[in-house]
Amino acid sequence: MADLPLAGIRVLDFTWAWAGPFCTMQLAHLGAEVIRVESAGRPCVTRAIPPFADDIAGPNRAGYFNQYNQGKKSIMLDLSKPEAIDIACQLVKHADVVVNNFAAGVMDKLGLGYNKLRGIKADIIMSEMSGYGQTGPFKAFVGYGPPASAAAGMFFGTGYRGGGAGEIGVSYPDPNAGIFGAFAIVAALTHRALTGEGQYIDQSQLETAVVLMPEGLLEYEMNQREPERNGNRDAVMAPHECYKAAGDDEKWVSIAVGSEPEWRALCQVIGQPALAGDPRFKTAALRKQNEDALDEIITAWTSTRDRWETTRALQAAGVAAFPAMSNRDLAEDAHLNERGYLVRLEHPEVGQRAHAGIPWTMSGTPCAVRSPAPLRGADTEEVLKRLLGITADQVEQLRKTGVLA
Repeated sequence: MADLPLAGIRVLDFTWAWAGPFCTMQLAHLGAEVIRVESAGRPCVTRAIPPFADDIAGPNRAGYFNQYNQGKKSIMLDLSKPEAIDIACQLVKHADVVVNNFAAGVMDKLGLGYNKLRGIKADIIMSEMSGYGQTGPFKAFVGYGPPASAAAGMFFGTGYRGGGAGEIGVSYPDPNAGIFGAFAIVAALTHRALTGEGQYIDQSQLETAVVLMPEGLLEYEMNQREPERNGNRDAVMAPHECYKAAGDDEKWVSIAVGSEPEWRALCQVIGQPALAGDPRFKTAALRKQNEDALDEIITAWTSTRDRWETTRALQAAGVAAFPAMSNRDLAEDAHLNERGYLVRLEHPEVGQRAHAGIPWTMSGTPCAVRSPAPLRGADTEEVLKRLLGITADQVEQLRKTGVLA
């Protein structure tokens, strides 16, 4: 493991839910030792929500947790107890990075704020991934991904023509914040390697989501108007839509045409070459003006064909097309499986299950998912013995008093 990018880096992980664990999972993928701090009194919500393996509930059987905590270790610490805070501070001496995604001020209230931690280890890097940042009028607001989507303008810009705002269907600000957080931590580690200085990172989930809304922000800044909700359509390209394919209600195929050669190629593939010269569709601007009629023509073709048949025919002609994939489609996808993106490691309680793996490959420092998600608290004794020299008898006593719970 010495050739991994973050080999030798140790992360003390106080995160929970999605954004924080997604961040620290990237660090684990890069080779860091990530030690997740958990408590039975305040269990991670992702250990308690379905889907569960074989529909049997249990803290080690939750697919959500087991997906986003691959490659980590787990220790138990009840941070409501002063003795647990003392142990956490001792662990900081052996850590390079401390990460949490609690609300603003929580770590300070616990006695684990940045000023305290850098007094313990001067070059520590601390990342706090709160919903709205550690300052400002919203700092005390509860932060989850869906409200961050609304606050960032994502819902306002999502929907169909003439309709109201709509949800985007996934808590996208969570994993987005996780990726931003991992990048910021790697940058801070690089800075420390060059200067010897630690760093405090105040990350707002809201602000990392607003970054994804440049079109809406620029439309208002440049033209003082809100962008129009327009379903799956594009401001310039036509056709640009998700079309019904043959089969049940879940079978669809997306098609996007971005140039005149692509438009002519599509007309050939659908068996209507004369359509390229139709006065309604001769230019991109005309196709936008007559988009409803154009979509009806394309739907009449796609709705009688298998989505993959449509995809392969158009792709062969140089036209962007792909089916709308279900979860089952993704799990069974030949491309993702051949590239090794889907991993199946042996979990001690639920056995082998397919999980999304690492979405990058690096020739100089190849990475791999090194272990499945940990059983809750499975590494408590090993970590405390190795890093703090605590004996087995002391661990047992700490368990009896509820410190390691």
